[in-house]
Amino acid sequence: MQAFRGVFIVTAALKMMVAVTEILLIWYVGRIVDLLAKGQPDQVWDAVGAEMIAAGLFVLIVRPVVSGIDVALLHNTILPNLGTMIRWRAHRHILRQPVGWFENDFAGRIANRLVQTPPAAGDAAFQVFDAVAFSVTTLIGATAMLSGFDLRLTIPMAIWVLGYLSLMRWTLRRAGPAAQASSDARSVITGRVVDSYSNIHSVKLFAHHAREIDYAYEAIETARQTFQKEMRIITRMDIALTFLNGFLIVAVTGLAVWLWYQGQATPGMVAAASALVLRLNNMTYWIMWATTNLVQSLGVVAEGMQTIAQPVTLIDRPDAKALVLDKGKIELQNVSHHYGKGYGGLADLSLVVNPGEKIGVVGRSGAGKSTLVKLILRFYDTESGKILIDDQDIALVTQDSLRHVIGMVQQDSSLLHRSVRDNILYGRPEATEEDMIAAAKRAEAHEFILTLEDPQGRKGYEAHVGERGVKLSGGQRQRVALARVILKDAPILILDEATSALDSEAEAAIQQALYGVMQGKTVIAIAHRLSTLSEMDRIIVLDEGRVVEQGSHNALLLQNGLYAKFWSRQSGGFIGLEDKAE
Repeated sequence: MQAFRGVFIVTAALKMMVAVTEILLIWYVGRIVDLLAKGQPDQVWDAVGAEMIAAGLFVLIVRPVVSGIDVALLHNTILPNLGTMIRWRAHRHILRQPVGWFENDFAGRIANRLVQTPPAAGDAAFQVFDAVAFSVTTLIGATAMLSGFDLRLTIPMAIWVLGYLSLMRWTLRRAGPAAQASSDARSVITGRVVDSYSNIHSVKLFAHHAREIDYAYEAIETARQTFQKEMRIITRMDIALTFLNGFLIVAVTGLAVWLWYQGQATPGMVAAASALVLRLNNMTYWIMWATTNLVQSLGVVAEGMQTIAQPVTLIDRPDAKALVLDKGKIELQNVSHHYGKGYGGLADLSLVVNPGEKIGVVGRSGAGKSTLVKLILRFYDTESGKILIDDQDIALVTQDSLRHVIGMVQQDSSLLHRSVRDNILYGRPEATEEDMIAAAKRAEAHEFILTLEDPQGRKGYEAHVGERGVKLSGGQRQRVALARVILKDAPILILDEATSALDSEAEAAIQQALYGVMQGKTVIAIAHRLSTLSEMDRIIVLDEGRVVEQGSHNALLLQNGLYAKFWSRQSGGFIGLEDKAE
């Protein structure tokens, strides 16, 4: 906001000038009435004709200029730029949040708050200047003008102000929470419908159209009810304000007429006082609505800030340095992490992966395999213990430098809703076209990429893959993801079921490509299909967050332990993930 400080000051000053001008115009109308009542037209014109011409020029030239600059600052400087700045900074802040933060919320709701909050903040700033500054100045000016006519005229004005402020206080105390509740309800709608749309395959597969409609309807109906409560508050406010304004018009105009009847007021005073209260009558509806909108906007901002302004919990230390990798050794020292629940994850795990070593990691579902990977990537900080890469604590280096040296292919590799070229070059944006195509060929992806065409007619590497890559088959999506990692050429490689989405023929071909990519790298490969790990230097068996067995494929078979049991049950298939140790 510091960047807008000067603009805010100038805008507030201009808005007050506009309000003062409006009061002066009403006062001058009263003056004209008095002047016209005092003499013949020729005499009046000779006496104040030049003054009237000057007043007319002021209204025709000065008033539009001041008002135009004020409107220009509000509409062309504050509104577009303030919202843009907030949205940009919020997006930059959100992207710094750790993976776990995103796993605890709907992407649609986060995006909805990012979209809603900046315009609401801009609207709040607009209302502060357009309504609050204008109305305060107008009320002060109106009181000053009435007291200048006759101090008694300020009595009904003071009673009305007290009533108006009480009504505004009553409205704001209720409208603020109601507005936030409505905003929350709208965010829930967005989260639910986006959840349905992004999982449309599951919706269609299980034929749950009616269930999803009911799921969304529940949120939509809640939003209707919260909005209805908000509107009832506005309705009561509007009725009460009509009575208040009626009192103001009758009291001030009636008192001014009585003073005129007593010979204590001029016709111009009566005309100006009447015009003023009529002006206030029209203005108060706008001010109340504007103030209510201000509170509603602040409610949206407050609701949005609950998400977009949350502090980043996983940050680089102020003295963090870039990771210097020269060997690729990974060491976990007594690492425990249970996601704050006291169970699951890893439990006091110690492990050393030597430079250039290729290890496989197996275990039942929930054994801690995914947690191991997330901690090495520092998607989470360890709850105890530490992880070292080339003897450097990863908690003390920058997150970007850590992840630059690690390439990863996941079981469900989602792609960006961009072109195939953009997705592959995401691994190394500065790579040449030749390098990109070479990576695609090594991933057995080049041939099918050339056959792609999206609904907009873009072909080959220019074709867009859809949200999360839905326009590609699972195998195609996995091969593009492999190409991306091959292009990155990071010295540490993590494979999490990297070939699980491929058919046997494609898997065999890509497995050979992966063996080539693995050369000279430190590799951690997670797999349920044990045959893909038979060539690893060492296999680690995890159970309940601990290493229970480790060794080569043949050595583990000879141990006749948990790994041997997995192997005997597979016959080239997959681990019985839900099996319990006997």
